[in-house]
Amino acid sequence: MKNDYWIHDLDPFLLRFGENFGIRYYGLAYLLSFLIAYVLLALYYRKGRSPLDPEQQSNALFAIIIGILAGGRLGYMLFYDLTGFLQNPLVLFKVWEGGMASHGGFLGGVAALLWIARTQRLPLLQVSDLFVTLAPPGLLLGRIANFINGELYGRITEVSWAVIFPASAPGLPVEAIPPRHPSQLYEAALEGAFLLVYLQFRFWKTDVTRTHPGQLSGEFLLLYAVARIFCEFFREPDAGLILGMSRGIFFSLFLAVAGFAIILIARKRAAAKKERPT
Repeated sequence: MKNDYWIHDLDPFLLRFGENFGIRYYGLAYLLSFLIAYVLLALYYRKGRSPLDPEQQSNALFAIIIGILAGGRLGYMLFYDLTGFLQNPLVLFKVWEGGMASHGGFLGGVAALLWIARTQRLPLLQVSDLFVTLAPPGLLLGRIANFINGELYGRITEVSWAVIFPASAPGLPVEAIPPRHPSQLYEAALEGAFLLVYLQFRFWKTDVTRTHPGQLSGEFLLLYAVARIFCEFFREPDAGLILGMSRGIFFSLFLAVAGFAIILIARKRAAAKKERPT
């Protein structure tokens, strides 16, 4: 039966200039996601949906890029390879070896949002509502890149669309490797495509960002957490469990709580503003 499954044989490089050097799809995913974010920010401003002018957009996007990359890399070392990091802190800078954590990227993004709100003298929740709409394209492209790389694969299964990932059992002949869920694509669909459609619809077709600043940010965190937790049931844990949960589930619980709290805060502030005499 195993011979009926597709064997993952995708090259992680678009172009190679050496054995382990070239243009990787993973790097292109980051580049393209930041380009999409730039285009969306410019569109928001032209349509009167964003207070950030072109110069402010460039500065803000630069801060977000630094925050996500630094947070993602540091988060990976702290959450998934703390021992290696403590033994050799300089491994943090070996980005060519891979290793990024989405939850760490979230923390880095929050730090960047705090900086943007402070320097531009804008309410934090207003800024966050803009930038959460820019996250799903990066999540979508990043998970597709994970699939191309053959990493972060799923649990063993016999569903008809399962994939044999040679990297899941190095040294074994292909016919002896069990098929697994292509969980990267599940995450791309839910964390990326679904959230992209949902947030863009909410942003353009409702007035939630005007009447309830912060609610869209809370919805993003809550929905991302639910999607990630769901997908974790199909994904092979890539680190030790915490309290019997994969690290993806464990850290997503904090995002869910934060998202729910932000929604409550946004609604409470909106209700108080509505009751205030004009």
